[in-house]
Amino acid sequence: MIMMAAAIALTACQNDLEAPEASETAKTITFRVHGDFTLTTSSMTRALSTDGRDMTDVWVLDYVGDELKQQIHQTTEDEGFGAPTLSLELGSHTLYFVASRCAEPTLNTSSHILSFGKVYDTFWKSLYLDITSGGTESRNIMLDRIVTKLRLTFTDAVPNNTASINLTPGTWYYGFDYKTSAPAAAKNNEMVTIAVPSSTYGQENQSANLYGFSAATEWTTSLAVKSLDTDGNTIGSVSFSSVPLLRNRQTIYTGKFWNSVEGMAMSLNADWLDAYEGTW
Repeated sequence: MIMMAAAIALTACQNDLEAPEASETAKTITFRVHGDFTLTTSSMTRALSTDGRDMTDVWVLDYVGDELKQQIHQTTEDEGFGAPTLSLELGSHTLYFVASRCAEPTLNTSSHILSFGKVYDTFWKSLYLDITSGGTESRNIMLDRIVTKLRLTFTDAVPNNTASINLTPGTWYYGFDYKTSAPAAAKNNEMVTIAVPSSTYGQENQSANLYGFSAATEWTTSLAVKSLDTDGNTIGSVSFSSVPLLRNRQTIYTGKFWNSVEGMAMSLNADWLDAYEGTW
């Protein structure tokens, strides 16, 4: 099944502020972006992939104090995708890195919010640098995932006349503050429609996924799920009053859905985050 997941908009494929040319008073640094995704390189392309999907955009925003000095937006068509190069004047800089495969980006540098029409996997990192001499340098920068993923797995067979599955979370975040990574651009009771392809008819254990930006501490929201047939009739529904969500974690619900009196059961990804260890 197809996966799912105002502002002063800046043109998505442009660098709105050009980087200054390197000089004795600046250092040129190439940042090689890494994260919980793989890097593949051929003679023609360089791709950043996670869960079998390629990142589509990389942003870098360079601040000196509260002033935005330059920004870079790379897409997969750009040479050097995933390895942005900046010329940084001597002094202290804070750089913000984003790698994403979200769709329909809108960047607001006044409120420092990056939001999207459709949310998918996204990674972020801030980096403080004190540039004391000129020259050239190459650095690796490790980004962290800042989204959560809600996954619904339907154990019963998809009816032949199924047209869509509609997900309506009580609150969902479609953007984030690129300075802090905090979730932003919240929408309340916004329905997300996932079209059901006929190729899934009669198949069991089909899934629907919804990505959203998340805080680093667990939070909850309500969720209503409804399936419609090709005539617009409701053929399956379930609701949850308190869905637990957390950055870099999947929340998974599993169960029978279509015309069933049985509910769906919740499970959580069993992979622990890194433990805190101390001594006494």
